[in-house]
Amino acid sequence: MSDEAQPGYVRVRLDLSYDGSDFHGWAKQAGGRRTVQGEIEDALRTVTRTRDTTYELTVAGRTDAGVHARGQVAHVDLPEELWAGHGEKLLKRLAGRLPKDVRVWALTQAPEGFNARFAALWRRYVYRVGDQPGGVDPLLRNHVLWHDWELDVALMDAAAKSLVGEHDFAAYAKKREGATTIREIFDFGVRRSVDGIVEIEVRADAFCHNQVRSMVGALLFVGDGHRGVEWPRAVLDAGVRDSAVHVVRPHGLTLEEVAYPADELLLERQRQARRVRVRTA
Repeated sequence: MSDEAQPGYVRVRLDLSYDGSDFHGWAKQAGGRRTVQGEIEDALRTVTRTRDTTYELTVAGRTDAGVHARGQVAHVDLPEELWAGHGEKLLKRLAGRLPKDVRVWALTQAPEGFNARFAALWRRYVYRVGDQPGGVDPLLRNHVLWHDWELDVALMDAAAKSLVGEHDFAAYAKKREGATTIREIFDFGVRRSVDGIVEIEVRADAFCHNQVRSMVGALLFVGDGHRGVEWPRAVLDAGVRDSAVHVVRPHGLTLEEVAYPADELLLERQRQARRVRVRTA
């Protein structure tokens, strides 16, 4: 993966959002399954009239099937002449071509050193849960998980705070060959919104596969009284998957925001992000 666009190409940043309900995740898959990446790349081919060429997107965070995004970021490298000829019109053309469950809100020429994945400082997710006895508002059913036990938000918040910091999250992650499970959580908290929805918000440099949904599963057990407030940290310290930790359903999860450093720090951030982290203790 290149740090820079190749000669003759322009790196373009895309800011986008999507409802993940009918997508099999972000990344293209064999077998023709519908994905966010596939829809956007198909639309780009159509609006730029380059049917025989696919300009591949690189994304800040690959979301799983059913997960939503409000503040996703991606980049694509386009030929200079194509960007010069189509750039000002691309946004409106994409709006007319893309399906209604995915929108591109901005297309801008990226600064030197920008890489949507490796230059990101952090990603912020929110998982939404409804615990009202009657269930979830039908208008929110694709974005809020119904939990049929009343939740103690204060206990959940205390348990979430115990996971803040840099740790090996192997106990909350689906292991991938050759990938580290060491991550740094900057903020982790739980609140109840004015409409009664429980919002579990976490911000970290990056996340392992299934990490957020696994941590939410542990917090729900604390909130409904099935486990003590110390249990999520005990699971983390054990370092192995606990069969009691459930990976909650994806539809309650939304990628809300991705942050990047100042332009002059983009390359250095890429170098930091590409280093494989190891446990020091």
